[in-house]
Formats: sequence, structure tokens, C-alpha cells
Amino acid sequence: MASIANDPGGRRRIIFVDKSGDRKTIWLGKVSKRLAREIKTQLENINAAANAARSLDGETAAWLAAIGDSLHAKLAGVGLVSPREPSTPRQKACLGDFLESYIGGRTDVAPRTRINLDAARRRLVEFFGADKVLDEITAGDADAWGIWLKGRYANGTAGRTINRAKQFFRAAVRREVIVKNPFADARAPSQVNEARKFFVTLETAYKVLEACPDAEWRLLFALSRFGGLRCPSEHLILTWADVDWERERFRVDSPKTGVRWVPLFPELRPYLEKAFELAPEGSVHVITRYRDTNANQRTQLMRIVRRAGLEPWPKLFHNLRASRETELAADFPIHVVCAWIGHAAAIAQKHYLQVTDADFQLAARRNIAPNSAPTTKTSQNTAQHGARTKHAPNARNPGETEVYCEISSEFEDGRVPLVGLEPTTR
Repeated sequence: MASIANDPGGRRRIIFVDKSGDRKTIWLGKVSKRLAREIKTQLENINAAANAARSLDGETAAWLAAIGDSLHAKLAGVGLVSPREPSTPRQKACLGDFLESYIGGRTDVAPRTRINLDAARRRLVEFFGADKVLDEITAGDADAWGIWLKGRYANGTAGRTINRAKQFFRAAVRREVIVKNPFADARAPSQVNEARKFFVTLETAYKVLEACPDAEWRLLFALSRFGGLRCPSEHLILTWADVDWERERFRVDSPKTGVRWVPLFPELRPYLEKAFELAPEGSVHVITRYRDTNANQRTQLMRIVRRAGLEPWPKLFHNLRASRETELAADFPIHVVCAWIGHAAAIAQKHYLQVTDADFQLAARRNIAPNSAPTTKTSQNTAQHGARTKHAPNARNPGETEVYCEISSEFEDGRVPLVGLEPTTR
């Protein structure tokens, strides 16, 4: 095992014990925590292979081949690898090999994230070719690729793919495979498509629930529409032990954002209770019949929606979750809603919250009173004839005098007193 030591100024070093039992240190300099952890993991693999007198696995070997000369020399300096021959030009990293190595090494990401990374890899390789040398890709090439993407995919897909490319080449810079990230200034189009936002009303939701084939499918739908869960990742990970019936909440250990607690909303609870009643003795997971990760829940939901006599809406599961968040945001503070849904307020505003028809109807029916007070006979008389002022000590500040007005009864019938308005003089 190895450990990371943090030094002043953001500098880090890795400490490990080699196969001879000697304590060794590799000075990394000023690097990020993520990069330090990545190097530590690969160093442990190399050291374990040396201790067991076996060859490196393919992933570690690819990583070792892709790192820069400076880091390689540090590993060689502590006896983990053989020094590179200075007379032999180092083989330049190619796009296909580097991307496969990078994605293969991301053991810290969720399965869905890995699928998205691989989709971005395929789009890069399709345009540039797997044998394209990384440091031969220029900023102009990145711009051309971006235009190519926008011509083939929706803005959301193109934008996410460009951001993945930035991520890939940023990692290449950190590994000293290339000097500069050609995608650093690439502009990703907006990923928000207002035309694909759709508010799933309660009336629509209950029609779909009636068309679901069984209690588990009704629960799948209810967890999305009434619980705001991500489908399928958060549905499949939910267990009966996560449901706290007494405190009326349940725990969601999201592979994307970590642990959060969600209320047992009154619309959701009946479907959860029914599934609990039907669950076999000793059941662990809430969803048991539809746990096949290869099953396409979106396709199945589309059939159910059509069976309900409705037209499938865009982004079926996402808009269920967005509809729930939009409802909750009307009744609770946004920081509370985001804690339940599991993302930041900026994400909610950009991708989830919607303006519904009900908002327009509510605004049109509001009766907003004017700021001015209603006019009365007394106020009219005051405005037309004036008021009598009196002076009294200020109870809050005894050293001051308060001035207030009193309507004279002499003015109420519209007559002016004979002495006139000015006070008499002696």
C-alpha cells in the first residue's frame, strides 16, 4: 500500500515500501488530489506486480506507456520501472489507445457515466481516426469537430460530447502526454432544449398508473413522478431497509450524488406500501422483477403510455422528475427541494423547473389591490378642508414633540368657522 503526503503550497508526495522493504518517496510537486490518487493507484499496481514477480495488467501497462517522461523518470528513480532509453524516440500516444486507457482507468464512475464517456470516445475516433496522434490535434481541428458534431446531433448531445473531449484532453495534459489542451476554448452549445421540456400533470400521471401492468411498474413510475428519483439507477439501488416508515422518509444512496433523504410524499406512499405487502419474505430490494440492467425501461414506459391512450412525451423519465421538482418548488424553499431531488439549485433552474399552464391560470385570477387606501368621506373632507394639528410629548423620546392631525368636527358639515382658519391674535 502507498500513501499520499500533503506538503505546503499544494505539493504532494507518495510514500510506499518497495519489494525489498525499503521506504521510498516520489515527489510529485504541485498536483491535484485527483491526479495524486490516480498515480498512487497505478504505483500500487506496479509495486504489487514487482512483489509478485508477474507482468503488469493491460490497463496499468497502457497508463505507464502514456505518461510523460518526467513522471516515468520519477518511477524509474525509485526502482519501480526501467528507465526509458534516451536514444530511442518515445512513441507518441494515439487517440484510440489513450482514450481506451483513460476510460478503463476510471473505476470511480457510475456505469451510466462510463457509457457516456465511451460514446464521446466513439465520436472522437469516428472523426479523427484511432491512429491520430494526440499532440497533432490542433484547436482548429477541435473547432472543425465541433461543427461536425452540431451537424449530426442535437445541441444537448453535441454540448455534452464537447465537454467530454475537454475532460479527455485535460487528463492528457496532466499525464504530460501533450502540452496543451486543443479543446480548452471549444464552445459547447447550450444543452437546454426548451422544446423538450414537458410537464406531466397529475391527471396524465394517474392515467399512466392505471395502464401499468403490475404493482412494481406502478411503483417504478410513482418513484419517478412523485418521488423525483433518477431512473433506473436510484430505483434499483433502493432497499426496504432504506424506507423509514416511522419518520416518513426514505434513503437514496445515489451512485451519482451520494446519500440523500426523500419524504414519503402522500402521493407516493400508497404505491410503496402496496409493493411492500406483495414483496416476498426476506426481499432486500424494493424493485425485484425489473432489475435487468439491459432492459430498456424507456421503451417499456413508452408502450404503457400509449396503452393509456396518451402520446409519449419527450425525455420520458427526466420530465417525470422535472414535473415533481416544479410542483415542490411552488410549496417549499428551493434549497429544500434540491436536497430532496439531489442536485444544485443552478441545475434545477437550468434543466428542471418549468412554467406550467396552471401558473398562467393562477396569475390571471389574482386580485391585486392597489396601493392606495379606499377613499372615504372623512378622507375627502380632510383633503378638501385641511386638518387641525396638535402637539403632544413623545413617549418614546421625552425630549421630542409629536405632531398629529385631528379632523375638526367643524369641518364635517363643510362650514368654515367664523374666526377663520388662522389662529386669533391678541
